[in-house]
Amino acid sequence: MRLPAQPCRSQDAGSATTELVLVTPLLILLALVAVAFGKLVGARLDADEAAHQAARAASLARSADEARADAGGAATRSLAGAGSSCTGPRVTPALGNFVPGGVVRVTVTCRAALDVPGMRSVDVTASATSVVDLYRGVEP
Repeated sequence: MRLPAQPCRSQDAGSATTELVLVTPLLILLALVAVAFGKLVGARLDADEAAHQAARAASLARSADEARADAGGAATRSLAGAGSSCTGPRVTPALGNFVPGGVVRVTVTCRAALDVPGMRSVDVTASATSVVDLYRGVEP
């Protein structure tokens, strides 16, 4: 009568566990970097949209002072409405002469919180331009 064959233990026993222990931290780090990159891209898109909204609002104003106020308000509302990770927006409108047919350029700078351990916050800047309508009355 033959005895059942004993499974042969190779020297690779337990190597999968060791590989898993070594690779898991790298995979977690890769996932955290992907999350941070996604937050940064989202913040850049939100800042770009805020700059566009601010430039449009400034170009529709009747006076330069009103344009500055409208640009700041529009950028803040845009970032708040998007639930953006961009905080502390700084809105810088460049109105030029502010005459019909003139160009309004607005720059929005904000701080994007990446919320990933070990990664600091990043400043994000976006600019947009809009033309003051030729048939719009403006006050000097």
